Amino acid sequence: RVAVSSGRQGGAMDVLFEEMSLGSFRAKNRLVRAATYEGLATADGRVTPELTAVCEELAAGGVGTIILGYSYVTPDEQPNPHMLGIYDDSFVPEYRALVQAIHALDAKAISQIVYGGSASRLEPPSEHILGPSAIPHPKTGIVPVQATHSAIKRLVEAFADAAQRACAAGFDGVEVHAAHGYLLSQFLSPLLNCRTDEYGGPIENRARIIVEVVDLIRRCVGPDFPLLVKLNSSDGVPGGLTEEDSLVAAKLLVQHGVDAIEVSGAWRACCPEDFQGQPFFVPYAKRLVREEGVPVILTGGNRDFEVMERLAVEDGIAGFGLCRPLICEPELVNRWADGARAVPRCTSCNGCSATPGHRCILP
Repeated sequence: RVAVSSGRQGGAMDVLFEEMSLGSFRAKNRLVRAATYEGLATADGRVTPELTAVCEELAAGGVGTIILGYSYVTPDEQPNPHMLGIYDDSFVPEYRALVQAIHALDAKAISQIVYGGSASRLEPPSEHILGPSAIPHPKTGIVPVQATHSAIKRLVEAFADAAQRACAAGFDGVEVHAAHGYLLSQFLSPLLNCRTDEYGGPIENRARIIVEVVDLIRRCVGPDFPLLVKLNSSDGVPGGLTEEDSLVAAKLLVQHGVDAIEVSGAWRACCPEDFQGQPFFVPYAKRLVREEGVPVILTGGNRDFEVMERLAVEDGIAGFGLCRPLICEPELVNRWADGARAVPRCTSCNGCSATPGHRCILP
């Protein structure tokens, strides 16, 4: 299912600059701007000129695909301040304009949709926050309301409605965010999901809500609209989601019509010494490609061009997500395309996370 076409003239490899194919999705290269929270939307989640400028800068810098920062799917639950929203039809025209701006610079655009749950960083938090169980979040301390069956049904419908809006706006695909401790990720985690009904217990039950989201999206947007899911390889903590269970969940999602899995993991503030040339989550990504044949976008720790080339050639990784390197150098992909294959300037200092708009602090 991972397709590669020859194209760019250059060195013996240069596979990263060949076409990336995820189901019906096609991009000019395998380099992806992984979804990044900028905090540049309006208070109610609207697109701003500042956000559009960031996307245009990235597209002009050569990246083949931009996954927008997450958009919240219900108006009564916002995970972070000034993040994008997609909770009603009035968003469609402004997203259409943003997508057209990205397309004009020869890049593809994917909408990432999310319900945050108790991982919220909004101050004060949204008044009514749902979760799989009424268990305090280990980082925020927020205790959600355990979602009833009717509430789960409404959540599933909210994701599907958001996907339809993304399709109507001209996005090239939609990505369901089921990683990083947000609501769908919480359902997968035995630490936060202690339910005894059909949404709790074995991994097949804990993954049920995501499968239902995928099924309804597929029914609403049809079989050809590209559909991705972002998934933790594991939660990285004792008692959390394991790699074995995550693989089971991923295989279920592929069986239900997902075109690609973006492999990520538990978020942490990585330091320079973490980057020794090997991206994070590689063993899991290799297993997923080998055992399921699903296109995989590997995100986390991508710093070395030659390492990514080898993973594409030898292990069939379809694409590579970058975040902080593109905050530091939006033109990084063009620099690589021109033959300069040095490591990015980004030092992983995380100073960008404390700036307005998450901008690089290096001179």
